[in-house]
Amino acid sequence: MRKRKTGKTMLASLLLVLSLAVTACGSGNNNEAAEPSATAAATDAAATAAPTTAPAAEDGLYSIEDFSPQKTNQGEAIEGGTLNYGLVSDTPFEGTLNYNFYSGQPDANVLQWFDEGLLTWDANYVFTNDGAATYEVSEDGRTFTFTIRDNVNWHDGKPVTAEDWAFAYEVIGNPAYDGPRYGSDFTNVEGMEAYHAGTAKTISGIKVLSEKQLQVTYIKSTPSLLTGGIWIYPLAKHIFGGMDVAKISASPEVRQKPIGFGPFKVESIVPGESVVYVKNEDYWRGAPKLDGVVLKVVAPTTVVQELKAGNIDLVDSFPIDQFPDNANLSNVEFLGKIDAAYTYIGFKLGKWDATNAVVVPDPKAKMANVALRKAMWQAVDNNAVGQKFYHGLRWNATTLIPPSHPEFHDDSNPGVAYDPEAAKKTLEDAGFKMNGEFRTNPDGTPLTINFISMTGSDVAEPLAQYYVQSWKAIGLNVTLEMVEFNTFYDRVGSNGEDDPSVDVYQGAWSVGIDVNPQGLYGHDAIYNFPRYQSDENDRLMEAGISAEAFDVEKRKEIYNEWQQLMVEEIPVFPTLYRAIVVPVNNRVLNYAINDGATIYLSDLALSADKGIAAQ
Repeated sequence: MRKRKTGKTMLASLLLVLSLAVTACGSGNNNEAAEPSATAAATDAAATAAPTTAPAAEDGLYSIEDFSPQKTNQGEAIEGGTLNYGLVSDTPFEGTLNYNFYSGQPDANVLQWFDEGLLTWDANYVFTNDGAATYEVSEDGRTFTFTIRDNVNWHDGKPVTAEDWAFAYEVIGNPAYDGPRYGSDFTNVEGMEAYHAGTAKTISGIKVLSEKQLQVTYIKSTPSLLTGGIWIYPLAKHIFGGMDVAKISASPEVRQKPIGFGPFKVESIVPGESVVYVKNEDYWRGAPKLDGVVLKVVAPTTVVQELKAGNIDLVDSFPIDQFPDNANLSNVEFLGKIDAAYTYIGFKLGKWDATNAVVVPDPKAKMANVALRKAMWQAVDNNAVGQKFYHGLRWNATTLIPPSHPEFHDDSNPGVAYDPEAAKKTLEDAGFKMNGEFRTNPDGTPLTINFISMTGSDVAEPLAQYYVQSWKAIGLNVTLEMVEFNTFYDRVGSNGEDDPSVDVYQGAWSVGIDVNPQGLYGHDAIYNFPRYQSDENDRLMEAGISAEAFDVEKRKEIYNEWQQLMVEEIPVFPTLYRAIVVPVNNRVLNYAINDGATIYLSDLALSADKGIAAQ
């Protein structure tokens, strides 16, 4: 038998995988914290907990560097208790509550409490052997053997098995699958494309070795495998195995009574509004310290009142525009970190071919002229936006790899500078001539650009209006429509159906664990909402996960080239890099928002029976 390496050995001798940043998952997938001690006197913590001092602002601007990502514990833990979690949104969560099918971040925030991946990652964002499963890797880096721990069970008591893990691959690879996951991470599995095409009944690269052991063989060993290129979410075959794949995502087992193997169980759901969780006594890490969690959707307009009253202990994120007026709330501590995300303006350049699962660019699309796209970037002052609307906690974005990935973010690339006079010249040189108040197309026909943006915080519409006015100042006639979250992503194509009335949109991306951008800009990625494709983009995408990219410096060179290509071709342009700021009630113990913290959701505890109100 071929000798196998552990993940740690593979990291050192084969992959040299990098220190990458990762999208926040609440308390993170890290080592366990010490168990807090319980005391009856802790119920009086509300009367004695000290106010937490917020970072000071200079000239009204804040810096994310002044925030801590980990909560300061105040008082000692009581036995049990219920934590109140606010999902800040002006719209209901969609309710696709299974990792194999969900598409929006709100659903991920619901999922994190009752389900999780089988692998965790360390402070360097590399998969570890500390999670619900361990792994070994073959000498050539292509074959992974996973072993699920014996005490990892679904909430109904059935063991989580290798069959469940293999079943997730089979469902996602099924041509009837209607979720967003099928893409390059899956087509890299040996035999997946033949299975997807219907020319093979099984996936040759996936073998169930025993009840708890799975083997997956990849076509290529890539530097992405240990930082997000492995699918780590099983699908309970004893529940979903008899269902039509096309009907799973809409089933009650996904939407009304979802199952997982995480620290809490779903007790009840009010669709789109709230979830009640109870502790999973059989959780593989040990029973959680809390008795339960209550999640409810809280409007951005009322979140401050809920926090002040102590009705909410923590939230998924806080509206940055409301931070300065509430920075000194006495009953919360504000945590913060750089978000692995950016906001952007996207241009519709084609459509999605659902039959072949690829993007199809349209050279006749209204936004196909790169000069038009460049001028729209030149026309907006994102430095001013970050200061005016977000008080320095969002700032000008230059490339499509954010600074949360410091190894690969090219901070020497300036992007496209704000210069409205240069924007006018760009349009003039490309033939977009003024005709009265607005410009025409180069062929003389009227040009009206339809722009959609999401509703949300108090600044959502003023910000969108700022962009419209900036584009008007260079002679572009742009109409604005504000759309709620779920409808917005339907219209830009999250289900594969692109609304032809949309020309330009303002979106946001969480970029995930790995720096590899194929999942957002690959020609086979449904999340490639601009529907952009070019041969050079394909080349650089492949180069970034090639054998030569195991050399960190070479991979940096490749992704610097890709960042510059996106600056030149502009299928989208980044607007703002972001900070996450999260207020946490002073009664909450053992909580952090950074991956790499030694805290799990099962470690969360409380120092008082009720939320502490502001003084």
